[in-house]
Formats: sequence, structure tokens, C-alpha cells
Amino acid sequence: MDDVKRTYREGEQATKEAARGADGDESLSDKLGNAGDELRKDAGNAGDDLTRTTKASMDKAREASRAADGNDSLAGKVGNAGDDIRREIDPNR
Repeated sequence: MDDVKRTYREGEQATKEAARGADGDESLSDKLGNAGDELRKDAGNAGDDLTRTTKASMDKAREASRAADGNDSLAGKVGNAGDDIRREIDPNR
């Protein structure tokens, strides 16, 4: 999903930049608009990367916590199965 959002952001930013330059004159407001769009795109992509890393770390911590009691409890088995399913659905997680 993050790849879809990243692609959308990049396409949106490129489209806005092209629209601003369509008149052949790159004014100061065009340059500022392009810079702002680039910053928003980069911030959104960085936020997605941070979220993905945080979720992966939390999954590993939960798995380690479940493993501490031998993974024999029903709650541990269900939790591990849920984590496995989420990783299967979203391998980037």
C-alpha cells in the first residue's frame, strides 16, 4: 500500500510541476509551489517508511514476548498466526 501512495505522491507532484511550467514562464510562485510539493511528497514518503519500520519492530517485540513463555499458550499461537498473516498480506511490513 505504501508503494501505491508513494507512486501517487510522485505523480501528483510531477503533474503539478508540469502544470505550473505549462505557460513557459517559471515564476517565483511556481518555484515555491514546486518546492512545497516536493517537501510534502518527501515528508509523506518518510512517514510511510517510519511507520513500516515501527510496525516491524513492534511485531518482532511481540513475537519475542510470546516466545519467552515457550509459544505454548493459545494466545501466543493466535498472536503469532496473526502476525504471519499480516506479513503475508503486506511483505514490506
